[in-house]
Amino acid sequence: MEPTVQVNDDFIKANTNFKELILALKSGFASEDINIPNRHHHLFPNPETGVDSTLLLMPAWHSGKEAGVKIATVSPENERFGLPSVHAIYILMNAVTGTVKATFQAKEMTAKRTAASSALASAFLSKENSTSLLMIGTGVLSTNLIRAHASVRPIDTVFVWGRNQEKAETICEALKHETFNCKAIASIDEKISEVDIISSATLSNTPLVLGKLLKEGQHIDLVGAYKQDMREADDEVIKKASVFVDSFGGRKESGDIFIPMEEGILKEKDIKGNLFSLCLKKTKGRTNDKEITLFKSVGHALEDLVAASYYYEKFTHE
Repeated sequence: MEPTVQVNDDFIKANTNFKELILALKSGFASEDINIPNRHHHLFPNPETGVDSTLLLMPAWHSGKEAGVKIATVSPENERFGLPSVHAIYILMNAVTGTVKATFQAKEMTAKRTAASSALASAFLSKENSTSLLMIGTGVLSTNLIRAHASVRPIDTVFVWGRNQEKAETICEALKHETFNCKAIASIDEKISEVDIISSATLSNTPLVLGKLLKEGQHIDLVGAYKQDMREADDEVIKKASVFVDSFGGRKESGDIFIPMEEGILKEKDIKGNLFSLCLKKTKGRTNDKEITLFKSVGHALEDLVAASYYYEKFTHE
């Protein structure tokens, strides 16, 4: 029996090549052999904070090869405890024997695969000559999203906004050796109308990306707002943009899609495609340089299985 290995966050941090991971995800979304049942999404009370936490169970399997499941919790008020909002573990198994091949500390893996998926979408949806990016949010995803987007587009200027200016400055300090310039800004309005790509990863309940401030040709990447009552973009954004999602199954999980659909602002037929249809070339991405495109991500179990396989190969072939 093959030994079970443990892959920690430090290994994942040190061994991520976004171009490689994006290509692996593209291959995974283009495959019709990976099975992804609906994920379990459960809210449970958190009396100490007064804000519900979320339990996610995300299984996937590639018959005859590998299977896996991620167990994750999201606790929006964890900042008061000095902890990240998301905690997760991933179990990778041999799909033939059912034996466990590896367990992963999945915080970094989740951040990396989420960022790589956004960059994969950007490769289809943003303008090829996009050089500027606005990052909204200063959580663990922010540096990953910036690096991932910069791996598929010639980004030379990055602006970072967060509710805490010091955190935004810390993000830029962490990126000071990258090929692009990074600057913390005091308000979103300062730069949102100027940049080519807007990436938002927050737990906001009210829209931060406003349609009235958008310009032609922008690409909007919405990664946060994972519950039905959360929103990062307002209705005007949805009306102006060509909307894409990571998977059609998750369109009712986030308020950015759920609320406009409930109110009749966005109909199911208005969603242009998802990562499966884009990678299988069943859907066309951006059609012209004036089009505003939007990608809404809620996370997908295929991304976890592909990422776990990617890091397992690296770990066992060091």
